[in-house]
Amino acid sequence: MQEFENVEVFEEEVISIRRVTKVVKGGKNLRFSAAVIVGDKNGRVGLGNGKAREVPLAIKKAVADAKKKLVKVPIVNDTIPYRRVGRYGASQVVLRPASPGTGIIAGGAVRIILELAGIRNILTKILKSKNPITVARATISGLKSLMHPDQIGQKRNLKTEDIWQ
Repeated sequence: MQEFENVEVFEEEVISIRRVTKVVKGGKNLRFSAAVIVGDKNGRVGLGNGKAREVPLAIKKAVADAKKKLVKVPIVNDTIPYRRVGRYGASQVVLRPASPGTGIIAGGAVRIILELAGIRNILTKILKSKNPITVARATISGLKSLMHPDQIGQKRNLKTEDIWQ
């Protein structure tokens, strides 16, 4: 009997399924495009896209793509270490740390991403475009650009206590 110790458990959530068509000489080719978020609720989250002739296959491809594009999110006291604005295309997402007990104040794709990342207290605001896919990419962009306070301290040759004054 084999033991599987390194089996990673990811939860997945579909944020968008679109029906797309390609017009060809014989008519229209119908396909489905899916956008999926995967996360382990422990600081890792990813966004993937997949296309196929059937919805389940498109979702399966999107999950595989999301697992390849995982991002490590620094979590300090169940929130992010500092304020950040994520940008992608015409979308902007403001991510602000929150005190314990606040919860996830977010909507749509942002809420799903933050829940699957394991963040429990945060304030967010979607600015400009509200397209779910670009909002999701903007959120991932903001989370990807965050650094843990220890990393910042090493970069600046400072102690962690000296940074947050």
